[in-house]
Amino acid sequence: MNCPKCINIQNCKDGIVRDRQRYQCKSCQFRYTVSQKSDVKPMQTKRLALQLYLEGLDFRAIGRLLQISYGTVYQWVKVWGEQTSLPTTQEPVELDELHTYIGSKKVLLDMDCC
Repeated sequence: MNCPKCINIQNCKDGIVRDRQRYQCKSCQFRYTVSQKSDVKPMQTKRLALQLYLEGLDFRAIGRLLQISYGTVYQWVKVWGEQTSLPTTQEPVELDELHTYIGSKKVLLDMDCC
């Protein structure tokens, strides 16, 4: 992070103002704060994380791909899920044919094999 006044890279921490770290340049003594917090991610990253989650990737895989914490991805998905309402259907849902077939199949146990 360079000084906005003299473009010097040497700085030191100089307190916190409005929940943002303040710095002081060692060469010109100019005090400045960062323009954006370091923990704020762009909206594109959030959208990409949500899209990857909907595609079936787990939180840790998304975190590795986007180089962010999997807990952050979890929080984004959790907030998104609370804001989104899924459509509710009142129509009866048919079961899968295979499930119906297996449920009606009778199994005979052969007790002589043991």
